[in-house]
Amino acid sequence: MQDKPINVLLIEEEPMLREITSFRLELLGYRVECVESAEQALDRLSGELPDLMIVGHFLPGMSGIELIDRVSNDIRTSSVPVMLLSPNADLDHVQRAYTAGAKEYLVAPYDPMVLQDKIHKLASRRPTAT
Repeated sequence: MQDKPINVLLIEEEPMLREITSFRLELLGYRVECVESAEQALDRLSGELPDLMIVGHFLPGMSGIELIDRVSNDIRTSSVPVMLLSPNADLDHVQRAYTAGAKEYLVAPYDPMVLQDKIHKLASRRPTAT
């Protein structure tokens, strides 16, 4: 990994999934900031942008897909690679996430090695990746 840690914004309502995912990412050397709602995520995005985002499907206020759509259509945040974390493996749902702007999709519960692979792919899509 690079000298400067990659900053991940994790938006997940469910505390256990948020904690497990955050812990796993920190073990891989990422710096993780966690929020539990779309509103908190949007507030956080008004400051310095993260290098990548992981968005949970069920969020208070708006769905994860709605949040991804909003982020991907905002000129300021559209370059931040996003992955949707969802319990729904339905192909139609996966397609809606990609159409909204997700670059990766991970079905929860997930294999930690699959998370690692997908997060590395997201990190390589960062505009500032070196």
